[in-house]
Amino acid sequence: QLHPPQARSGWAGAGFWVGLGLWSTGLLGESLADRQLARFRADPARKGQVCQNGLWGCSRHPNYFFEWLIWLGYGVFALASPWGWIGLIAPALMYHFLVNVTGIPMTETLSVKSKGEAYRRYQQTTNAFFPGPPGQL
Repeated sequence: QLHPPQARSGWAGAGFWVGLGLWSTGLLGESLADRQLARFRADPARKGQVCQNGLWGCSRHPNYFFEWLIWLGYGVFALASPWGWIGLIAPALMYHFLVNVTGIPMTETLSVKSKGEAYRRYQQTTNAFFPGPPGQL
């Protein structure tokens, strides 16, 4: 049975709010990143160019980062339960797959093929996963 957050104390209460905050930030960030990319791609004059607008100027894959943040929110939310630490396995696996297996490696390979040197320059100046200020890495 779920109890309202005000009935919880200590980490259970904080875990609820932190998890909800991570999840909400992830959902909003992923939606915004997807909308920014769709708007960029809708302009025929930008065909073959690299989107560096908005969140895409801070991360080459902000949509993946915010997707992972959603999973992390679930994991933190689960910490309020007995054995809740097991809930952190899912965001750890999601991070591994996004960064090392299917997400970024496959997308980067395709982007270099389609955008060439412009994408290589983008790789040199923009973080791959975690958002950060643009500049030389």
